[in-house]
Amino acid sequence: MRLITHNMLQCHVKGCNTNNFPLNLSEAEVEIQETEFNAQFLRNMLPKLEWSALVRTAVQLGITNLPQVVPNTAGQDLEDLFLRNLHHVLLETHIQQGKMTCPNCSHVYPIKDGIPNMLLNENEI
Repeated sequence: MRLITHNMLQCHVKGCNTNNFPLNLSEAEVEIQETEFNAQFLRNMLPKLEWSALVRTAVQLGITNLPQVVPNTAGQDLEDLFLRNLHHVLLETHIQQGKMTCPNCSHVYPIKDGIPNMLLNENEI
């Protein structure tokens, strides 16, 4: 699972409507898989990201090269470095195994072979 996917997932357990995002990662096995850099895609995705959640998740995984706030990317060098760091975090960092836990209800969603299992039991719907 890429971190771009994680940035869009939240808990959907019945009655869990607040503080259900971002899901906390634990026991994460991370793999880096190189992908082609696409600056335009990243520029288009940037407004759709929940930035503070992305930074927090990256820190949980030991990745500390993202700034706490989205920088003003007026300078080309800064923009290129920022976008390359963002590319690495969003698209090249894959969680192969682990758990995602809701910060509100503590429901655990397993990740196996890079696929998050977001299915709920019948009583949780």
